[in-house]
Formats: sequence, C-alpha cells, structure tokens
Amino acid sequence: MGTELSKIRMEPREPLASEVSRRLIDYLMSGEVQPGERIPSERQLTELLGVNRPTVREAIKSLGFLGLVEIRQSSGTYFRGPDSDVLYRLFELGLVLGERGAEDLLRARAELEVVVAGLAATERDEAGVELLRERLAAMRDAPDAEFAEADTAFHAAIADVCGNVVLRDMLRGIRAMIQRGWIHRTVPTRSRRVAYDDHVPIFEAIERGDGAAARQAMADHMTGATERLRAALAGGDV
Repeated sequence: MGTELSKIRMEPREPLASEVSRRLIDYLMSGEVQPGERIPSERQLTELLGVNRPTVREAIKSLGFLGLVEIRQSSGTYFRGPDSDVLYRLFELGLVLGERGAEDLLRARAELEVVVAGLAATERDEAGVELLRERLAAMRDAPDAEFAEADTAFHAAIADVCGNVVLRDMLRGIRAMIQRGWIHRTVPTRSRRVAYDDHVPIFEAIERGDGAAARQAMADHMTGATERLRAALAGGDV
C-alpha cells in the first residue's frame, strides 16, 4: 500500500481509538488514498493495526464526523478528501493533539497572549482603549453565568487592538479549541474579584502604552490560567 498501516503499540496514556484515528489521518493525508477512493475495510484495518473491531469502528465514526470519510452502508468507507478547514477541526476535536500536543497548545496560547498584549500597548488608539475599558467593565458587572464569556471578550478585544490580524486569528482559533475541549471540565478556584483584578494591570499598561508592563501583566495572568487549564487536561480539579 505504500504508506503502511502497521500494528499499534499500546500507549497507556492515550485512548486506543485516538491512536487509531491518528494513524488513519496520517495514512489518508499521505496522498496514498485519493479523494473518492475506498479505504480498507474494518476487518482489514483490524488486522493491519492489530486492534479490535469496535476500536476501528469508533475511529472511523470520528473521521466521518470530521468529514474526512463517507460511510456508505453495504459499500464501505470512502475518503472524501480534506476541505479548507479540516485541519482546524482535527485539532479542535483533539484527535491529533495527544497529551504532548495539548500541552504545547496551552503554551502557545500563553506565549501569544503575552505577545499580543505588548503589541496592543504600542498600537492602541483612543477607540481601542475605550473598547478595552468597556470590556473590563463588562467583566466586573457580568452575572456569574456570563463572567467567563466576558473574560474571553476582553482577551479578544486585546487581540483586535494589537493590529495584527494573523495573531488575532491564531488566538481566536486556539481559544475555540480550548473552550470547546476543556473549559467545561474546569471548576472555579478563584473568586470573581481576584479573576477580575488579574486583568486590571493588563488594561492599565495598554492604556498608558507600556508594552513591557503589558507583557508582564499578561504573563502573570497566563501563569495561573495555564495551570488551571493544564489541570483540566489532566482531569483534575482546577
């Protein structure tokens, strides 16, 4: 077959269906299978990968949900080909991240937030400062059920003010992955007041145009935020 599908070695910290999904994604993206072609059957994949049939079936269903394959009853499973945002959706659903990739995602988010805060401080104008002031006030006044959304909106506004659409969109995508994948697994460990107070020095540094202070304030905030998300990833309390 060119790109070989070989037996999977068991990795205790990663669900087997995720490893099967990852292996199939690599195989489909290698160019060995053309859009519209049928992929090996469940029975063949079971033999090639050395895993049980329910695991293969679960992995194929995941790829079908992503839109990578089409499952036709009594006919087989066919590669649909990647569309323009398939890789985003792969990461979003955590199928190609794994433990190390998820950790790297959290670190990338933290580093980007710091960079964007520094840029926002140097690029802000009166309208940008006013937008951040409004978003900070919205955090302060938000009902408990809406506080997390107000928090996210404040960070999104910083990215808007920074003036770099590439960094803005990168952060937007990373936040979407984190929110859909992990936020629902977190529980609050700080009072709203403490959470709000974390953001005040970020705003003040951006308002006065101090890039170094904005980066430091954001770095201080992201240290705690990343630890809580890391705990959520591990399945613990945060």
